[in-house]
Amino acid sequence: MNYTAFKESLSLAFPPESLSVMLTALWYDGKGDWETAHELINDRTDNISAHIHAYLHRKEGDIGNARYWYSRSGILPSEKTLNEEWEELVQRYL
Repeated sequence: MNYTAFKESLSLAFPPESLSVMLTALWYDGKGDWETAHELINDRTDNISAHIHAYLHRKEGDIGNARYWYSRSGILPSEKTLNEEWEELVQRYL
């Protein structure tokens, strides 16, 4: 799947089954369902999940928690807009 197909899939009621848990979390966030996105990623400890977790807490406005998860991911905190960071995350992890 490419970025365009991912964006188009946001018109569906459910995420494509082929998506990883991390991309499914970004899919739900793209649909405006932060809670489901966070539930999917909350208990995962790998670096990719930590990166997405950081973004989600940044979006929530919990900057301290976001910094913690950026640190766990090994990636510097984003200075981009939330929309730009979401797009970057999707493109990076597709």
